[in-house]
Amino acid sequence: MKQIAYLLFLVAFAACNNETKTEATATDTPATATTTETPPMDSAAMAKAWQDFATPGDMHKWMASHAGTWEAEISSWSSGPEPTKSKATEVVKMTLNGLYQIANMNGTMMGMPFEGQSTLAYDNAKKQFALTWIDNMGSGLLMMTGQYDAATKTLNLKGTQTDPSTAKDMNVRQEQKFIDDDTYTLTMYGDGPDGKEMKFMEGTFKRVKK
Repeated sequence: MKQIAYLLFLVAFAACNNETKTEATATDTPATATTTETPPMDSAAMAKAWQDFATPGDMHKWMASHAGTWEAEISSWSSGPEPTKSKATEVVKMTLNGLYQIANMNGTMMGMPFEGQSTLAYDNAKKQFALTWIDNMGSGLLMMTGQYDAATKTLNLKGTQTDPSTAKDMNVRQEQKFIDDDTYTLTMYGDGPDGKEMKFMEGTFKRVKK
């Protein structure tokens, strides 16, 4: 009920805002002037748009299918050619009416305790995935967007995170490939010291079955 009331409030607010803009345009614009503005959406269409935006769909069901506990074996690269090996546990759950996937990861990274959290969304309006990531090894926010390729069963995301050495954004991308219902690989790439893309993390995740 609260969600419906909120949607109706947004619709009413937007409708009033559109009416105000229309009146202002009619008053301030000469009769001979032309405009290329998109006609305002009527209240019924706006209500449907908001309802569709807030309703979980097939991609949300796909995200929900990954809920559970996963054990990971991870290889990470920093300065040398040989990777650092570590293990981690990831707990995945859906939240907020099944619209968002939250994943909490705990383990070790480069010999130090590691803890991180991701939020994965599928934006019904933009028709794309969006992911944010935070962890205890930095104070910045990693943000990526992308698409799921059903043919290869891979979620491809790319975006930016802060490079502490320059205080500027660096490019990052992620490939999450689902081998089967209980196994997936996660590979992350980013700008290397020479400016070229390098792989800095690769992990194999297996679902813990009860």
